[in-house]
Order: sequence, then structure tokens, then C-alpha cells
Amino acid sequence: MTQPQDMQQLIAQAAEMQANLQKAQEEILATSVTGKAANGLVEVTMTGGAEVTDIKIDPQVVDADDVDTLQDLILGAFQDGHRQAGELAKEKMGPLSQGMGDGDINNLMGGM
Repeated sequence: MTQPQDMQQLIAQAAEMQANLQKAQEEILATSVTGKAANGLVEVTMTGGAEVTDIKIDPQVVDADDVDTLQDLILGAFQDGHRQAGELAKEKMGPLSQGMGDGDINNLMGGM
């Protein structure tokens, strides 16, 4: 039994969309973002998938008597990087997810 032409087109479109989503996911994971705190005195570099790849701390923010501030700056830089990774995912995946809810995009990105 042969499928109607519309069904074949639908299957082809679904396969193309899946390939485009996979390509977008690969681009996101291959892209680096850098979160910053204290005007760049603390930087956290991570992949678009939120894997931390580097941390830079300017020596002027290192104070043995004030570790709490340094911890806050590292956390702030990480949060900024994570926000940027989320924006990157929305930018890359958004056009491909027309009609999908935000929850579906998050599921595709592993819950970012």
C-alpha cells in the first residue's frame, strides 16, 4: 500500500526538521560563552551546553580575608554564562521550534 503524497512530504519535512535540530544542538555545544562578574575581573567560560571549560580570576579580587566576595563573584560569572548559554539555545533552536512550547525546547537541550 502506498502512502499519499502528503504523508510522504510530511515525513520528509519531519526528517529535515530533525536534521536541522541536531545541527543546531551541535552548534550550541561547539560554541563557547563567557560569563563575567565585577566588570570582567572574574570570568567563567563554558560551552553552550553549560560545561565549564575555563575560569579566570584577576588577582586584585583575591583577598584571603574576604573569600565570600570571591565566591559570590565566581557564582555571578557562572550565572551570567549560564544565562548566555540559554539565550544561545533559544536563538539557535527558536526558529526550528515553531509551534513547540518552551518546555519542549528545554527538553531538547537537556533541561538547560
